[in-house]
Amino acid sequence: MLARMTALISPQTLTFWRRGHAVTLDNVAPDRTLLEVLRDDLGCTGTKEGCGEGDCGACTVVLGEAVGGQLRYKAINSCIRLAHSVQGMAVWTVEDIGARDDTAAGPPQGGVSPLGGQRPASAAERGGLHPAQEAMVQCHGSQCGFCTPGFVMSLFGMFQNSAGKPIDRAQAVADLSGNLCRCTGYRPIFDAAQQMGSLPLPAGCAVNEPVVVAALEALGERPAPATDGAYLRPTTLASLLQARSAHPNAQVVAGCTDVGLWVTKQHKRFARVLDVTGAEELRRVETWPHHIAIGAAVSLHEAFAALVSERPTLKTFAQRFAGLPVRNSGTLGGNVANGSPIGDSMPLLIALGANVVLMRRDARRQAVAHRELKLEDLYTGYRTNVMKPDELLCWIKVPRPQDKEFLRAYKISKRFDDDISAVCLAIRLTLDDGKVGSISIGAGGVAATPVRARQTEAALLGQVWDADTVMAAMATLRAEFQPISDMRASAAYRQTVLGNLLQRFWLESQGMQAINLESVSMEALA
Repeated sequence: MLARMTALISPQTLTFWRRGHAVTLDNVAPDRTLLEVLRDDLGCTGTKEGCGEGDCGACTVVLGEAVGGQLRYKAINSCIRLAHSVQGMAVWTVEDIGARDDTAAGPPQGGVSPLGGQRPASAAERGGLHPAQEAMVQCHGSQCGFCTPGFVMSLFGMFQNSAGKPIDRAQAVADLSGNLCRCTGYRPIFDAAQQMGSLPLPAGCAVNEPVVVAALEALGERPAPATDGAYLRPTTLASLLQARSAHPNAQVVAGCTDVGLWVTKQHKRFARVLDVTGAEELRRVETWPHHIAIGAAVSLHEAFAALVSERPTLKTFAQRFAGLPVRNSGTLGGNVANGSPIGDSMPLLIALGANVVLMRRDARRQAVAHRELKLEDLYTGYRTNVMKPDELLCWIKVPRPQDKEFLRAYKISKRFDDDISAVCLAIRLTLDDGKVGSISIGAGGVAATPVRARQTEAALLGQVWDADTVMAAMATLRAEFQPISDMRASAAYRQTVLGNLLQRFWLESQGMQAINLESVSMEALA
């Protein structure tokens, strides 16, 4: 049976830029991960597999993509990233960032592997350490060393994106939240993040960005499969919808942070994959008078940046969604379409009154058809929705902030950073003469789908916003859902926490600050 399934997988060629040269690999199956290709085909064993689910960061590499003539760097988890998703991009592994004696001589010494890849240069071939590496050495940021390559690559991404500006402690903590260490402790690694900007950059470590951009633009000019092929990544919305119409059974991906788990943990195989992230129209955030429209291919990091720019109170929630490598790969559209009951973006978007735009190619009329609906109306059950087989979620429309809007989003999880919610609750409130003028509440982790707390909203709307009203609404909210018990929390715990979070929202609306983590200074507590 396995042999028959494998025979159905149709491989194709993968090309990306690495170490100043195009790397071309033939016969790469559509469901192979980037980590598999790097380790097995290219011998990049510095990139480690720890968890296989984007949780520990040992597999972190940095991607470079040409956007508007500039090189944009993103640290990502290679263990759950499908290899073909980096077609036409630049890839840096931990073997690539130090200076090499072979920089000007062409391909790395050792030549080209039988599969077209390049073996990593040996330590003797390197001419100096990158500041991200040197800082880890000077600050004693490594012990067993297994997690170190991932930390170094996250530091490299920070270094490249900092454009010479100093990195403070808060940024180091936030940007390294997707990398776990079980023996060193994080203080020396945070020290390294702050120190690396003051270290000299050896000539052989500098990225020649104009050259890389030109190379990536040249790679982008190569023809790619439009509606046929094992891995499809159309570059326009029209061709994306056409591909979906032609292949309604293809596995849709929009960042791979969830589908990657199906590959690594459930051992699923996909004969054909349709990647939405290449469609140029869906890679942007558009601002309109009454809403912002976030394309389905916009990364979670960029989508939350757009939301935080209009609602700054969401900053901590955005950083807690996941570690930066996951937010760099995952997309808001993918998170919404996936429909996990513990996905953090949906309760927030429900509270904000967001709509989704579904699109398809109407073959009979030779035109694009679309429909718009409330986000909470997208779901019909556990990971099921109203989308037709040839339909794609293309846009998320989020209303602009209202006057005197009070908004909070809460995430309860076992671990503060880089963890999945047990309960998520988002509440948006406006008051009119001391009464609730409008209220919207989104909840996650309490039902088979992300849900809107309609009964609790009805109990609050038009009522005086005081402690008695809130106390009654807490009971309504706890009774509105029947959550399950699982490895993250018991049903009773979830119901209790729901009410407690509404009480916390009330206290914060009254000006209390000491009850939220944003007001806590670790330095002051030391």
